Amino acid sequence: MLMASSDKHRQTGKNRAFRQSLGHALEGLQALFHYERNFRKHLLFGSLAVIAGLILQLTINEWLWLMLAIFLVLIAETLNTIVEAVVDLVVGQTYHELAKRAKDVAAGGVLLAALFAVIVGALVMLPVLGRWF
Repeated sequence: MLMASSDKHRQTGKNRAFRQSLGHALEGLQALFHYERNFRKHLLFGSLAVIAGLILQLTINEWLWLMLAIFLVLIAETLNTIVEAVVDLVVGQTYHELAKRAKDVAAGGVLLAALFAVIVGALVMLPVLGRWF
């Protein structure tokens, strides 16, 4: 069977160099940003939290907690996207109860991470705001 010219360059094996791995990782982040509305929302809210942290002049420990919360949400959204893509690849347009459960659990993980971020944001920023007023 003849391959299309673009198929010749599609990688199916392991990455051969760090630069190649990095390129694929950056393509993945670009795809997340481009295709996943919720990832963009989480990125926006994380950016707003960083701006608020700059204004409030957080301590290093407060920054560590805030960045942990922000990145945890972004990582959870990434894993949710992976689960959704793999489930859709496997089941296609067919409904399956286990597919629904996998997607719901992945979405629940994002919700837990987001709740953690809200709690961390409140614990870090409310005392600082209290000192301002």
